[in-house]
Amino acid sequence: MSKIIRTEPNPILSKVVEYHGFLFTQGFVARDLSADITAQTKDILAQIDEALELHGTDNTRLLQAQIWLKDINDRDALNAVWSPWLPKGGAPARACVEAKMAHPDVLVEIMLIATK
Repeated sequence: MSKIIRTEPNPILSKVVEYHGFLFTQGFVARDLSADITAQTKDILAQIDEALELHGTDNTRLLQAQIWLKDINDRDALNAVWSPWLPKGGAPARACVEAKMAHPDVLVEIMLIATK
C-alpha cells in the first residue's frame, strides 16, 4: 500500500497531501491580508511554488485548480497574475467562483491538484 505523506499537518488540515504521486493542496491564502488582489495572488502563487518544490514538482504538473474570489469582479486582476505564472500550454482544469470568505480581508483562495 502506498504511503500517504502529509506536509505540515495540524488538527484540521495539511498544507499538502501526497499519495501515489498526486498532490492535493490546502486552500492557500495570502500572508498579508492588507494587500490588494494582485499582491495577494502573487503571494499565493509563490506559496504554491514553494509547496510544489518541496514535493519535487512544479506548476508544469498542475491538473486542477479551484479558485475562490471575494468579488468576482476581481477575476481579470487575478488572471493578469495567474496567466503569466502558468507554463505555456499547461493550464489546469479550473473553476473560479465568487464566495463568502472565512476572513473578510481574504480576497482570493487557491487550491490545487498536481502530480509529480
